[in-house]
Amino acid sequence: MKKLLNTLYVTSENSYLSLDGENIVVFEDKKEVGRLPLHNLEGIVSFGYRGTSPALMGACADRNISLCYVTPQGKFLARVTGKIKGNVILRQQQYESSRDKEISLSIAKNCITGKIYNARWVLERAVRDHSLQINTDQVKTASVHLKQSLEHIRNSQSKEQLRGYEGEAASIYFGVFNELILQQKKDFVFCGRNKRPPLDNINAMLSFVYTLLTNQIASALECVGLDPYIGYLHTERPGRVSLALDLIEELRAPLADRFVLSLINKKVITRKNFKTKENGAVIMDDEARKRLLTEWQNRKKETITHPFLKEKIEWGMVPYVQAMLLARYLRGDLDGYPVFLWK
Repeated sequence: MKKLLNTLYVTSENSYLSLDGENIVVFEDKKEVGRLPLHNLEGIVSFGYRGTSPALMGACADRNISLCYVTPQGKFLARVTGKIKGNVILRQQQYESSRDKEISLSIAKNCITGKIYNARWVLERAVRDHSLQINTDQVKTASVHLKQSLEHIRNSQSKEQLRGYEGEAASIYFGVFNELILQQKKDFVFCGRNKRPPLDNINAMLSFVYTLLTNQIASALECVGLDPYIGYLHTERPGRVSLALDLIEELRAPLADRFVLSLINKKVITRKNFKTKENGAVIMDDEARKRLLTEWQNRKKETITHPFLKEKIEWGMVPYVQAMLLARYLRGDLDGYPVFLWK
């Protein structure tokens, strides 16, 4: 378990949550593994199946502490709240800010700044760690272009401009993505991003992992009381989690893209794990999906130092931290949304 931003995250799937006086107590296999006072908590997020005592649920409802349940894979299940005025006010602020051109553009620019900044450092790391295996001049040139794009993004005067700069930068980044494939080069050739349907092995994996990450971010937004369907950069459509698609931008390169590359370069997934349908769509077989999901769960357990909090957290906690930071910005507790900047 870990406390971040006054929210307690209980990540063990075998944990049972109970109440002892004014404390939340976490049990695992009937053994107490941690306790924390309730009075300094705003929310509890449980990734387990064991459940919560009725006494703790009642205490959380009385104290207006949000209690969220998420599967170990990150799928949102339910949120239990008492007085709902907090969430109502937060969502009202979200809806108003999404209609405010200045605030909306500011948040969108932060998300895309994070996307391009992090993509650039994926390339820089490749040059640093694999200079003898890649075309360093080509990758370095792309990195310089991405650095220049950051200035254009900061100076964007509209979302249309922002989307244009974002699209250009993404094209540059994916233009050298093939250089980051160090193993199985003949079987995994990347000629550009394509989707609906993916037309090659790499795009099939990217689309699958992006979907996993989007669902995890949508769960995180639900947990903090934000509406995942109301975004700032992505337009609203029925059934589209636009805000989750906004927040995924800053995590695509450092989390999703690097994860896919690691599966290829470590030969966890091979060309035998793919099928091509009659319409040209490439899909993974069941074995590949199982391997990928197992590795994805392992990747989420790896720790990093969060650039804003300066605390060590698991990768799987990053979407929840970013959702909480956005909520705090919308409530007026922060001067701006602190985008996730990885290096």
